[in-house]
Amino acid sequence: MPRWKSRLGAAAGAFLLLSGSAHTFLGTAAMREEMTRASVPAELARGLTVGWVFGGAAMFVFGAVAVWTFLRAGQGRAVSTVPTLATAVGYLGFGIWAEVFSGMDPFFLMFLVPAAMLLAASLPLSSSEPR
Repeated sequence: MPRWKSRLGAAAGAFLLLSGSAHTFLGTAAMREEMTRASVPAELARGLTVGWVFGGAAMFVFGAVAVWTFLRAGQGRAVSTVPTLATAVGYLGFGIWAEVFSGMDPFFLMFLVPAAMLLAASLPLSSSEPR
């Protein structure tokens, strides 16, 4: 794997690690405050909080897989990029949906940018490059 691809993939993974952490630790408190201000029923608030924290944990795990994959690739080890390709496609699909659903809110670029980075790092440059 070319060095630029392993660096790009590791950088995308690091972004996912950081955004997953921020999503969980900073975003949860902000979301709960907003739900309290909006008088959201406690049961609904608990359910939304559980889903929110799960989303942050999933983002963190996706980032950890990407960092591990691309650090190993940077060391010259053979790795499969199928998991990072699946992450890229999932993030890309969600990011496009979120942009359309939100009326093109630029906030959701935080899904599209790392998706594009992971996609570029995960796709083989030639048919001889392993996936």
